[in-house]
Amino acid sequence: MVQIPSDQIKSKEILDWKGLHLFHFRGSSCSQKLRIYLNLKGISWTPHSINLASGKNYSEWFLGINPKGLVPVLVDDGHVEIESNDILEYLEKKFPENSLSSSTSNSDIKSLLKEEDDLHEDIRNIAYRYMFGGLGTKQLKKLKEYEEYKSTNQELDQLKMKEVEFYKNFGRYGITDTAVKNSLYKFSECYERYESLLKHQKFFTGNDLSLVDIAWFIYTYRLFISGFPFDDKFPLVSQWFQKLYSQKEFFNEVNDPLLFKLIRLYARISNNLSGKSIKKILDN
Repeated sequence: MVQIPSDQIKSKEILDWKGLHLFHFRGSSCSQKLRIYLNLKGISWTPHSINLASGKNYSEWFLGINPKGLVPVLVDDGHVEIESNDILEYLEKKFPENSLSSSTSNSDIKSLLKEEDDLHEDIRNIAYRYMFGGLGTKQLKKLKEYEEYKSTNQELDQLKMKEVEFYKNFGRYGITDTAVKNSLYKFSECYERYESLLKHQKFFTGNDLSLVDIAWFIYTYRLFISGFPFDDKFPLVSQWFQKLYSQKEFFNEVNDPLLFKLIRLYARISNNLSGKSIKKILDN
């Protein structure tokens, strides 16, 4: 787990906060994952919205909490966790009632969550091409301030540079066709395995909903609204997704405002007209 020791937190006031606090953003996939989990478990928490679109995550105050400049961040009575899957596992240990991990061994859960986490850049490739309609470029001034910020944690500073490089490359080249194609193939390989498993069980790890289902729901939602042909290629995965999507605990966290839906529509139409729909890429 990625816990930031209290002596490395520069924005010291959060160390005195009592109870469960979550820094998040409405449209952040990892934030959505955490909010769904909190909904399902009925856990009380205090929200702190960090607007990624306006660059609030690059402020010195927020970087003083998480030098990577990413959400979500959990603060539990001054204890700070910064990675979404680590936060899920942390909360599952703290709140074992109505378990979302009991049907699978801890090592299997960790392995499957790591597989999901390793695809984070791939879902970002899809989202930036098919959901954001060309939006997402960072202001150069804020990106430079983010790049030059130094914390007392060298490891996190190095991980931050991966984010910097992504946004620099996105600003120069956008998301290339090759990157999209490679990402889609990675997802297809995983879904092929889960399609096979769903022939014999209700959820991805068995007959009970688990942390792995929650994590993969977010990816599946983003691919679904981007035009991934689940009904044709993975019908059992499609049924699994629709069952979860119909539940308010899931739906309410991913149901975007009308403006975002219009941006997505524009992005999909543009890609379809240029012959670069997801279905077209997968069929080639």
